[in-house]
Amino acid sequence: MAVDYAVIVVYLAGMLAMGWWGMRRAKSKSDFLVAGRRLGPTMYSGTMAAIVLGGASTIGGVGLGYQYGLSGAWMVFTIGLGLLALSLFFSARIARLKVYTVSEMLDLRYGGRAGVISGVVMWAYTLMLAVTSTIAYATIFDVLFDMNRTVAIILGGSIVVAYSTLGGMWSITLTDMVQFVVKTIGVLLLLLPIAVVKAGGFSEMKAQLPTGYFDPLGIGGETIFTYVLIYTFGMLIGQDIWQRVFTAGSDRTAKWGGTVAGTYCLVYALAGAVIGTAAKVLYPKLASPDDAFAMIVKDELPVGVRGLVLAAALAAVMSTSSGALIACATVANNDIWSRLRGAVRPGSEGSGEGEERDEVRGNRVFILVMGIAVICTAIVLNNVVEALTVAYNLLVGGLLVPILGGLLWKRGTAQGALAAVSVGGLAVVGLMATYGILANEPVYYGLLASLAVYVIVSLATPATDAAVLTAWRERLAGRSSEPV
Repeated sequence: MAVDYAVIVVYLAGMLAMGWWGMRRAKSKSDFLVAGRRLGPTMYSGTMAAIVLGGASTIGGVGLGYQYGLSGAWMVFTIGLGLLALSLFFSARIARLKVYTVSEMLDLRYGGRAGVISGVVMWAYTLMLAVTSTIAYATIFDVLFDMNRTVAIILGGSIVVAYSTLGGMWSITLTDMVQFVVKTIGVLLLLLPIAVVKAGGFSEMKAQLPTGYFDPLGIGGETIFTYVLIYTFGMLIGQDIWQRVFTAGSDRTAKWGGTVAGTYCLVYALAGAVIGTAAKVLYPKLASPDDAFAMIVKDELPVGVRGLVLAAALAAVMSTSSGALIACATVANNDIWSRLRGAVRPGSEGSGEGEERDEVRGNRVFILVMGIAVICTAIVLNNVVEALTVAYNLLVGGLLVPILGGLLWKRGTAQGALAAVSVGGLAVVGLMATYGILANEPVYYGLLASLAVYVIVSLATPATDAAVLTAWRERLAGRSSEPV
């Protein structure tokens, strides 16, 4: 294991070094939060793919393949579909808004009255998303070092908090690009072919397993529909994803770079399902499907390769964790704290160099505080799936309707948006308490309630002021004179 340990140690040291280097580039709020809005196509595609494909997509995707066969790809596949839809239909307009958060977009569209409530919902989502990724460190470090769960979470979480705090989005972008390369080599180029060969090839896999394992719809139509509702639509509105769209250097980069990343997700989805199916042949009686990734890496891979594949799993977890962390801190600072103090105007930035330094310093403090909160919460919680479900149920049930309504329906009003956020969010929470966290009903009924309230209240209240809509259209078209 000495070689494997060396690979992991070098990888982790590299992440910290890039955090330090990124700190030298983060001179302004724009640099710190959105990498100066100047990423090119290659880096944008790699970092976007890195953030959406985290521990749930890697370890969880393999686990679904172990449990359901090829149809286990649907969870990650719907993530890819959501990223494709975002990139092709919305990303160019989102990038032209020149804002930092989803709530700032809602303020611009509805006239400055939707920020704090929507910010609270988005903050809860990003916090839980960061927590789920942080919990996953325990699985990886257990395979590597047989490490205590709490120690593993503190170690992995501290490294992410360190490089995120140092350089903000520049550090995260640089580390994500490395993580994307490591993930591609480790999972797609090494683990996938080795797993298939160790299982005897596809012919042996088909002979050993029930035919349902090779049915593309074997996981069930209702499950697939729920994945589409939660993950595909969740990709359209999540702060962690939008904040990456804001880093694009141009409309074209946002559109086509995101399309490449979405296509990569589809390939990654199939790879995870195939690896999980191979693991079912090799280990037919695992206690938990989520153990499949760890077992096949631990027992079937040669020295050195094992370390690289575990580094790939660590990369998957870290990329999502860091992206969710900076999103959580950005929302907490810009959408909640600053608004409660009355110190922020949607889409604006500090005008002086000293004020810019204060903005960077303030966001660093929020990343550090949110990072500590994430690590503490991850230590307390045990169930990754439940935490992730809570996050996406809140996001989709509370914010999908007012966000897409604002982009697609000019008759939507601030009152309608606030009602949709409040009713949808409360309905989801109440229904999860009634039906259970993992039930499908909370997101179904919560989304319907949000939509009904949005339409009814919008039609019953005066239309949004013409000046607000004009300013909104100017921003969408990229013709605004607002500072960026």
